[in-house]
Amino acid sequence: MIRAARFIITAAALAGASTAVAGERPYYEDVSTGQRPFNPAVGVDLFYSTDADDSETVRAGVNLDWRYQGPESYQGLRLETARFTPLGGEATEEQRVYYRFAHKGETWSSTGAVGTNGDTLLGSFSVHNEARFRQEYFIERDRLETRQGLDQDLYFTFVGAAFDLPVDDYNTFTAVAGVQEFGGDNLRTHLRARYVHVVKPEWGLSAQVRTRFFHDSQPGEADYFSPEWYVEVLPTVQVQRFVDGWRYQVAAGLGAQRDAASDWRAAGYFEASVTSPKIHRDWYVKAAVVHSNTPVASGYAYDYSQLSVALTRGF
Repeated sequence: MIRAARFIITAAALAGASTAVAGERPYYEDVSTGQRPFNPAVGVDLFYSTDADDSETVRAGVNLDWRYQGPESYQGLRLETARFTPLGGEATEEQRVYYRFAHKGETWSSTGAVGTNGDTLLGSFSVHNEARFRQEYFIERDRLETRQGLDQDLYFTFVGAAFDLPVDDYNTFTAVAGVQEFGGDNLRTHLRARYVHVVKPEWGLSAQVRTRFFHDSQPGEADYFSPEWYVEVLPTVQVQRFVDGWRYQVAAGLGAQRDAASDWRAAGYFEASVTSPKIHRDWYVKAAVVHSNTPVASGYAYDYSQLSVALTRGF
C-alpha cells in the first residue's frame, strides 16, 4: 500500500484525465451551468490494485486531447504503461496507445478507447441514452491478468447491455446481461440486477439490493475463478451528495455469496469516490477507492482493493 500511495502522490503532483462517474444517476443534479468551448487538454491518471494473493496491477496513462470540452466530450490520444505482477512474482510490463473519445448527444451519448499493445486490439466502447427507461450497450477487451493468462497471452472480451426500469421517483430496478469469453473454451454468461429505493432524496441516501449471477460453460479453465456457477446478494447503503459542484459518493454493502463448489459465505463491498466540477474553468479531478472480497482468481479466501486518481488540465 506504501507503493500505491507513492503512485497517487506522484500523479496528483502532475495533471491527469477525468472521466464521468459510471453508475446510477444522481438523485438531484449539480445545478452549475455553462459549457466551455472545445480546446486542447492534457492529463495523467493512475490505477492501482492489489489482492490477497499479492497480485498487483498498475496502469499509468497520459491523455493528450486536441478537442476537450469536459469529461463527457473529448477526443484525443492516450499513452499508457501497464504492469501486471501476479502472485507477487515476476512482473510483465507493456506499452499501449489508444484513440479515446466521448460524445454527448441530445439523445444518445458514447465514450470509448480503442488501441493496441502492439500484439492485439484492446479497449472499450459504450453508448447510452438518457431516456426514462435508460439503455446502455458496451464492449470491453483486455488482458487476463492471472499468471497463466500472462504466460499464455490470453485476453477476455465482455459484451453486454444495461437497462433502467424505474417504478416511480423513489424506486428503480436496473438489469444487466452480458457474455464474456477468456481466450479459451469457456463462455461466461452474466446476469445482474439492482433494486434502489431512495430513502432521503435531500441527503442522497438510498437503500439497495445488488445481485449478480454468472455461469461458466467450462468450469475450472485456466487459473481465474471459474466455478460452474456463482451467485451474490448484497444489501447496500449509499450516500451521494453535491457540495459546491463536487460530487461525493460512499457505498457499503454486506451480504452473502455462493458458488457450485462451496456453501454460503459472507460478501462485502465498500466504495468511496469524489469528482470535481470545473475548477477555475480549467481543472477536473477524480479519485476513488474500492474494496471487495468477491473472488476473481483461483481460491475462495479473497480480498481485492483498488485505488485510482485522475486530473485534467484544459487550455
